[in-house]
Amino acid sequence: MPPPADIVKVAIEWPGAFPKLMEIDQKKPLSAIIKEVCEGWSLGSHENFALQIADSTNFYITEKNRNDIKNGSILRLTTSPYQTAVQLHERIQSSSMDAKLEALKDLANASRDITFAQEFINLDGISLLTQMVESGTERYQKLQKIMKPCFGDLLSFTLTAFVELMDHGIVSWDTFSVAFIKKIAGYVNKSAMDIAVLQRSLAILESMVLNSQDLYHKVAQEITIGQLIPHLQGTDQDIQTYTIAVINALFLKAPEEKRQDMAHILAQKQLRSIILSNVIRSPTPINDEMAHQLYVLQVLTFNLLEDRMMTKMDPQDQAQRDIIFELRRIAFDVECEPNNGGSTEKRKSMYTRDYKKLGFINHVNPAVDFTQIPPGMLALDNMLYLARHHQDAYIRIVLENSSREDKHECPFGRSSIELTKMLCEILKVGELPSENCHDFHPMFFTHDRSFEEFFCICIQLLNKTWKEMRATSEDFNKVMQVVREQIMRALTLKPNSLDQFKSRLQNLSYTEILKIRQSERMNQEDFQSRPILELREKIQPEIMELIKQQRLNRLCEGTCFRKISSRRRQDKFWYCRLSPNHKVLHYGDLEESPQGEVPHDSLQDKLPVADIKAVITGKDCPHMKEKGALKQNKVCARMCLSVCVCVCVCVCLDTWVESMIFHVKVC
Repeated sequence: MPPPADIVKVAIEWPGAFPKLMEIDQKKPLSAIIKEVCEGWSLGSHENFALQIADSTNFYITEKNRNDIKNGSILRLTTSPYQTAVQLHERIQSSSMDAKLEALKDLANASRDITFAQEFINLDGISLLTQMVESGTERYQKLQKIMKPCFGDLLSFTLTAFVELMDHGIVSWDTFSVAFIKKIAGYVNKSAMDIAVLQRSLAILESMVLNSQDLYHKVAQEITIGQLIPHLQGTDQDIQTYTIAVINALFLKAPEEKRQDMAHILAQKQLRSIILSNVIRSPTPINDEMAHQLYVLQVLTFNLLEDRMMTKMDPQDQAQRDIIFELRRIAFDVECEPNNGGSTEKRKSMYTRDYKKLGFINHVNPAVDFTQIPPGMLALDNMLYLARHHQDAYIRIVLENSSREDKHECPFGRSSIELTKMLCEILKVGELPSENCHDFHPMFFTHDRSFEEFFCICIQLLNKTWKEMRATSEDFNKVMQVVREQIMRALTLKPNSLDQFKSRLQNLSYTEILKIRQSERMNQEDFQSRPILELREKIQPEIMELIKQQRLNRLCEGTCFRKISSRRRQDKFWYCRLSPNHKVLHYGDLEESPQGEVPHDSLQDKLPVADIKAVITGKDCPHMKEKGALKQNKVCARMCLSVCVCVCVCVCLDTWVESMIFHVKVC
């Protein structure tokens, strides 16, 4: 039979004796178990003893954690936490450097256990350690010339014990003096300092800043980012990690008025380049803690955009309206007219026309578009950055879309606003960093204006995807969903630079996204299960018939097409539809575009379906083989078709205009 659940079989060690195998009854008080163990080895005063886990942690067994003991665990009988704390409290004050060093080493190890830490702190141990740092350092430094390794170890173990004790959260950070802060900051500011001492000092400064607003101000007076930069230029990744952690802490706790100044320092090419070359592109692989600190720095930097993101535009603010005027001037410089030319109504009409071409929702007063938060004024900032720093791309996007038919144009203004909002969501602008996230992107450390450059790449992607999807204004949300997927998939690949990110996006066309989606669906276990396959096979004929009927219904409804000549498009139309009995194609010319269906009996020309001998598509169409036709129509060649009867009616479908275009010739 298995032993009762409350009985745990363990081995217990005692120095100088053979280990004992015991069955511990978890219902009995821990003190009774310790007493039983002591009696087995004829040890008196059982209250001065305790049990520890016999592994590298050496954690004490208490009533709170005793249920963690498992069958087969190895325990150790040792002195109680109180007795150990008293002994170490006395030993670290020894006049012998060797004895003091050994005691501090033991203290650093023991301080990881919260049970011991509580006892040592109750003996005013924290105050003793800070006094040793404040006043004892000078005495240690006198010995540094003759005992340099010993000095480094003494200070290192002192600071390690201090950090371990404080990490338990028992003592408030607000209790420390300015003298202690100055000492710790002095170790960080020294050009040549023991690595272990420097690491502990940086850890202490980070904790001070994060846990006390008052200490933040005191630390900020002693430490500047400029003084921390040399520590990033070394090769020790732990030192680099703690240095960036201190920078993040100073950044996070800085008052609003100082945060922008810090951001300016962080955005400077020197610091960014040092982090990029010495940390991100270092031969040493980035560990999880460094990745987390880089992620935190990335988040804090982007969070500086929150103010602009949550700021509405004031339609009456002339300075803000001038930015919109600047966008118009750059895009339509050749079309601008001086203010003193023409009537006010004419100028208003001209502005309205241009604002419509720029893709604003409100053509009369586009400032209203930027009253939505988020993204507020941040969207306008991005648009202006694109117009000034990537002027060719900006003008190409605006003019390319303004020359399209209204139904197919990609509205630059609306797209920029929604894209900025999307990018803020992707980068979680305004949210505090997650404690366990390591998701930093190296490319954001390669440019001083990384968010703006990110936007410039993505707005060009949006315009490209819009064309690939042959989208209309009704497809706006669908296009944004595809663009979001393209961006997320490219970011998942962790490109090292913005150029690499742009290259990855080039490979993620709309067609490729559809292929990926289909592949992912096909690879899903449920999709390949036998019931699904059987169901698909069963309903496929019904689905194919449904598709056939839908297409026939669409042919019966008919479509209006623009007529074109060999020179230019004409404002004439013709209509084609299938008869209700599906036997005849009716078509004929119209004077204007109809508002609804055109009755088939009003269309003069007919083409019996039975007379159709063949249907030719693409560049093989006869009218595409004419001299210069294929060269001029490469874009729409794949959309062409020819219906071959006694005469050949050649049809060219142009995806870049409001409707399809029929081009009729006799072969």
